[in-house]
Amino acid sequence: MGLWLIVYLIEHLIVNSQAALWIGDDGSGFVRLVNLLESLPYLQVIEILFIGIPLAVHGVWGVKRALAAKLNSSPTDGKTPAMTFRRNRAFSWQRWTSWILLFGIAAHVVQMRFIHYPRDVLLNGKKQFLNVVSFDDGLYTLASRIGVQLYGPQEIMQFKAEQWGNLEGSARYDAGDEKVFEARQQNAEYKNWVSRMAAFDLKENEVIVAAPSPGKAMLFMVRDTFKNPWMGAAYTIFVLAAAFHAFNGFWTALITWGAILSYRSQKAMLPVGWLGIAFLSFLGIAAIWGSYWINLRN
Repeated sequence: MGLWLIVYLIEHLIVNSQAALWIGDDGSGFVRLVNLLESLPYLQVIEILFIGIPLAVHGVWGVKRALAAKLNSSPTDGKTPAMTFRRNRAFSWQRWTSWILLFGIAAHVVQMRFIHYPRDVLLNGKKQFLNVVSFDDGLYTLASRIGVQLYGPQEIMQFKAEQWGNLEGSARYDAGDEKVFEARQQNAEYKNWVSRMAAFDLKENEVIVAAPSPGKAMLFMVRDTFKNPWMGAAYTIFVLAAAFHAFNGFWTALITWGAILSYRSQKAMLPVGWLGIAFLSFLGIAAIWGSYWINLRN
């Protein structure tokens, strides 16, 4: 399960880094990849089978291992062993990072998959994806370039106050009249669109992003998250912990399964592990500090 999660982590960070790595492209690579993933059939089933279940199994097993572990890499008073060798330290860091990841993944999933995940609604027969972001000076410029609409509290109040024709009360209604049927449908979609936007409890400095695709809506979600330096710092710790945990676990799995038994082969695989840690760390930190502060600020 852990090895499969490494594959998923690499894919996840590659997608997220596309919001930052290609400066000047307004996150087009991120939008394209997210739209591709969101278009997969039975996406929720895929997420449960190939992400949710492996995370749950690995997490439960990891907590069991972490609670049973006896760490001995730190200096002691002499009553217990103090083995400050490199692999003992790595063993301790693997257990410490497991706790960081346990709470970090839970918070990340709740934030990105439930609280701030874009809500879709039909308008004029096309889907719009809505989420809430905080206002900043570069927001409208970026929105204009990318092709999304922004709505503030006053605009939503205006939409609610407008009087739209109610065709359902028409005295004469012919079910075969295509224009009447289309008008009724558009009227119902518009009312639902306004009610969905009004359901957001906007603060004074917040606006609603209405995007034509999930990728564009999520790009603004990522940008809004990482423009907060405290969130950036928390996610940096989270990513570094995930990178070390993934590839130190990969190296350990090779020993456990008998792939590298000799001292020479184990030593030769260490640089591979460190390169993996560096690669994941680079992708994650690029996404965290490059999405807003470098590529998408204005």
